[in-house]
Amino acid sequence: MQTFSDTLGQVFRAIAANKLRSFLTMFGIAWGVGSLLVLVGLGEGFRSGQHRQLATFGDDLVMMWNATIPALANQHTGMRPYEFTPGDEAALRSLPELRAVTGFLQRNDLYEVSAYANSSGQVMGVEPNYADVRFVPIAEGRFIDKTDLADRRRVVVLGFKSATLLFPGRPMLGETININDVSFTVVGRVATISRGNNDGDNQKVYIPVTVMQELFAMKGDNIPHDALSSIQYQPTTRGDTTAAVPAVHRVIAERHGFDPSLKDAFEEWDTIQEEHMIGAIFNAMDIFLGGVGIVTLALGAVGIINIMLVSVSERTREIGLLKALGATKRSILAQFFWEGLLLTAVSGLIGIAVSAGGMWILQELLTGKVPGFDPPRLVPWSAAMALVCLVLCGVVAGLYPASKAAQLDPIEALRRE
Repeated sequence: MQTFSDTLGQVFRAIAANKLRSFLTMFGIAWGVGSLLVLVGLGEGFRSGQHRQLATFGDDLVMMWNATIPALANQHTGMRPYEFTPGDEAALRSLPELRAVTGFLQRNDLYEVSAYANSSGQVMGVEPNYADVRFVPIAEGRFIDKTDLADRRRVVVLGFKSATLLFPGRPMLGETININDVSFTVVGRVATISRGNNDGDNQKVYIPVTVMQELFAMKGDNIPHDALSSIQYQPTTRGDTTAAVPAVHRVIAERHGFDPSLKDAFEEWDTIQEEHMIGAIFNAMDIFLGGVGIVTLALGAVGIINIMLVSVSERTREIGLLKALGATKRSILAQFFWEGLLLTAVSGLIGIAVSAGGMWILQELLTGKVPGFDPPRLVPWSAAMALVCLVLCGVVAGLYPASKAAQLDPIEALRRE
């Protein structure tokens, strides 16, 4: 009785007898598997890169800015401007639909001067929770705290680039800078917040919002002395602004005297909706790229089936001789089945290993160097899908030609040239 080791020996001898054909067949499957993994990994690289870009703004965030109220919906003449105030912020803090609210005042026309250099980065009057709502990683010292606001302390936290410009290669904590001739003590430094070539956040400097309103209030006619530039918030339900946005619109509209249904009256950016939209786009991309990879893999499987059928045809006399000597249909079936399955499995694993290695090299070389894009990476579900496809392809590629070989009549097989 033929053992499994005898069957595998015959399989390896058959593969070795046709080295070039076996190599080209395996190359087709390896290419298909590698294509599937790389294409899906490419889509996931774009997805994670965009997610990382949005994360540099803040986590789960909706931004609102001062805007104008149209007289009628979709009408852009006779629009009345309005500005946020601490009263608006306090009203929003009472909403159960929000878990965090922060307001700030910003000016772009102020100048910072140190003992070594000067800069003109954006000055932000902020609250202590600004660093929690927005992405503000502290590299040294501390951020603005409640005591700074209450006591109206003239303290400043420098952005990465502002710190580099104002104190080149020098210690800065405890040192002073002048903002439009007003002295501030440096209490902290922010780590880099990079978004490609956009380094505006790195040039910012942060002071208490109460000090900002006192010294550098917003300019203009009919603008409240305590006006804010923006209010930004996070919904109570993470990743879902369905209830939060209408609630905020209702409060702001009520306080500023307009209909909350006037969408043009709100200047806002919902990063949560943006991420959902990006996720939907990349889900479609994953399906498309995965489909292309599966088609490529299927073509490789068709190649193996074709080669195995050719092998059956070429070895007809051998099959007839084996049957004449007592080989059973089961042993003939097993020999050709394992040959097809082995070709598929080995070439598939090679494809997985090579594509994973290539993507790892790209991760090492390109991570963080291309704005909005992460290098392709091995995605577990795509590897699992590739393995499932490999099993199916291997079974089909081995079973169909094997059944054709097992059904050959030994006398007819021996008579063929």
